[in-house]
Amino acid sequence: MQASPPDNPQARNPLHGLTLETIVTQLADHYGWADLGVRIPIRCFTHDPSVGSSLKFLRKTPWARDKVESLYLFMLRDQKRQLQSGT
Repeated sequence: MQASPPDNPQARNPLHGLTLETIVTQLADHYGWADLGVRIPIRCFTHDPSVGSSLKFLRKTPWARDKVESLYLFMLRDQKRQLQSGT
């Protein structure tokens, strides 16, 4: 009998291994800064947005980072749905 692999609590976490920079960059590429600022109305997305300024703010502000991570997970689910429906 083969031993089962050790439990990896991060195995099903879609954020595991992603940097905050990757998440912000993908969101900005997908939604654009203007739409990102509408979806999450924080100054680093609405006034002269950049990845650098966003990272600086998000690393210090847990509630904002949670919102960004939630939107990223929503984006992934939405992309998966669109692929499955063929649109």
